[in-house]
Amino acid sequence: MIAYTFYWIDERERVHFIGLLPERRRRPERITKESVMNFGTTILGDNVDRNNIFFIRVTIDEGTGEIIWPKPYVEFKEAV
Repeated sequence: MIAYTFYWIDERERVHFIGLLPERRRRPERITKESVMNFGTTILGDNVDRNNIFFIRVTIDEGTGEIIWPKPYVEFKEAV
């Protein structure tokens, strides 16, 4: 099952976990960044700067409940 973990960055640049939202939509074409971000603003309210909210898409193993995190992506550029 696909889910999203939400985080909020406060004024001191500390990151806070907001919550986890399982994806329930059956039609993947309805899933957009904007529609997912609406959950974060629903929880924190409209007064929060949306630029201070982010999410990570994860997979939940429905048999064990284990959260499977994506592999970090790091791009190295060669020094010139």
